[in-house]
Amino acid sequence: MDINFSVEDKNIVLIDDVLYTGRTIRAALDALMDFGRPAKVELMVLIDRRYSRQLPIQADYIGKSIDSIITQKVKVLWQEKDDKDEVVLV
Repeated sequence: MDINFSVEDKNIVLIDDVLYTGRTIRAALDALMDFGRPAKVELMVLIDRRYSRQLPIQADYIGKSIDSIITQKVKVLWQEKDDKDEVVLV
């Protein structure tokens, strides 16, 4: 992976659809640090699955928080792909 700009001393906002265990965000942070040291990193998520973290990661901006059990999955449907915008627990 390569990016064509510097992250050094920049304010960065990482965006994810569903925050679940925190492992994806941790991997994104690790990859980001390979490109420099940002001044600030914030996290924006569409859906926050509370009470399911394996890592101590919290979103700064949350579209919707939901309580779900570990056997449930969150499915995010997008207008461009699924003909509707919807979040479903399955």
